[in-house]
Amino acid sequence: MKAYLMYPDRDLDLEQPLPFNEEDLVQDLELNTLWNAMARGDKFLYKVARQVVLTGLKDPEEIRYRQEILQDCLNHPEVIREIYQIPIEAMENKRKNWMGIFTYYPSGILSSSIEMMEMFLDELRKLRHIAEEHGAVFASRGFKAFFEMIQKELDDSFFMEAVQHLKALRFRQGVLLGARLGMGNEGMDYVLLKMPVKRRSVSDILLRRKPVYSFYISERDDAGNRALSELKDRGINLVANALAQSADHVDSFFRMLQTELAFYIGCLNLYEKLNEMGCPVTFPSPAPMTERKHSFRGLYDVCLALTMKQKVVGNDGKGDGKELFIITGANQGGKSTFLRSIGLAQLMMECGMFVPADEFSANVCAHLFTHYKRKEDASMKSGKLDEELSRMSDIVDHLIPHSVVLFNESFASTNEREGSEIGRQITTAFLERQIKVFFVTHFYEFAHNFYTQRDKRFLFLRAERKSGGKRTFKLIEGEPLPTSFGEDIYSSVFGNTSPVPESATQEIAT
Repeated sequence: MKAYLMYPDRDLDLEQPLPFNEEDLVQDLELNTLWNAMARGDKFLYKVARQVVLTGLKDPEEIRYRQEILQDCLNHPEVIREIYQIPIEAMENKRKNWMGIFTYYPSGILSSSIEMMEMFLDELRKLRHIAEEHGAVFASRGFKAFFEMIQKELDDSFFMEAVQHLKALRFRQGVLLGARLGMGNEGMDYVLLKMPVKRRSVSDILLRRKPVYSFYISERDDAGNRALSELKDRGINLVANALAQSADHVDSFFRMLQTELAFYIGCLNLYEKLNEMGCPVTFPSPAPMTERKHSFRGLYDVCLALTMKQKVVGNDGKGDGKELFIITGANQGGKSTFLRSIGLAQLMMECGMFVPADEFSANVCAHLFTHYKRKEDASMKSGKLDEELSRMSDIVDHLIPHSVVLFNESFASTNEREGSEIGRQITTAFLERQIKVFFVTHFYEFAHNFYTQRDKRFLFLRAERKSGGKRTFKLIEGEPLPTSFGEDIYSSVFGNTSPVPESATQEIAT
């Protein structure tokens, strides 16, 4: 039996390698906040959420397969949580009541396997009951196939036959073995035989037409009892191994069912949390990575909303056909927050989740990279610019066409002329390699250089600033400005007591 609730044709692999830049993604996109909301303190849910989010899908059809299943989960959360408890109960009962197979002797293996199968049968009955009662209301391809498989393979005849076999394998009437004589009249090719049904007539009993030969072993005859036990083990060896494999198969099914449902339980937890705060979500429309699609309405930073525990400002954008997004504008205007929302939405879409927006569509990407400025670190063995370039070199080593790179104030550790030139050359090279780039910057020279090219593949967004310095935390399409309005921050801290020196404004901006 296979659940196939994460892929249409294979199981979820929790050992799949994570991307080389997982630490940067976690830090820059604040993914721990997302995973904690999904896990609600459950370490297993956290582990599954982390693995699935960081190893997204690249096939839009597989993404839609998961989206359908997740939509079913959102429509029937009580049923999903009830199903999820079944493998948990099975594993808990196994842990409490079953000591495991600690022997190589066939009789011990058989006895342990019988105990485990009997524990699992009750949980399988619960699963079939749910399939019969609720299976018809599920619409996704994944759940339809799952419930059909349960009803087909776990029908009445299966349970009846399973109970009969387990009862017979306890050998309450003894063990009937078959064998043949080998060299030196030594027994070989031992095999377990089906016990015949006893239908002896009264005359057979009275006249004893067929002689019966038997022997008796004394309880004190250890060697004799050991020899008889070895004969029994030879005969039941194949049966013991077959039942052990069957028990392992059911055990593996429950483990995989728990693992795959864990992702959807995490999504349910996140959905319920966002719904409580009035934060909208939508199922995105994924496009192949060879296309250039990136449009959204009401896109917001889900981790910021979870941290602030309230609805936050969303942004709109029409980026279909665009390969370069340059974001400029006022300090503390929401540029970094917007960039994080882009990265989070990309990861959430590619793993089959809903995304934090009213509408969202984008092409899948080969890899997602982040290059954010870092705070000064005493452990650094070189300057900040060297450290930035070193991280950039690591990205380039793993970069392939159709990737997405998010830059946030990159190369700001040097002066504007040098930083702008470094950024220009890197960005130009990435565009030539079909890399989609999002670049948040205060470098006017860098942004203006690309703006003057009037390339239709470029989109320029600017953090909105109202008169008087008020921030709306929304981005609008607009030409880059030569100032980031650092004076607004200076005035909010020190007051409007005196004009702000140009050098101070530049320092605040960078």
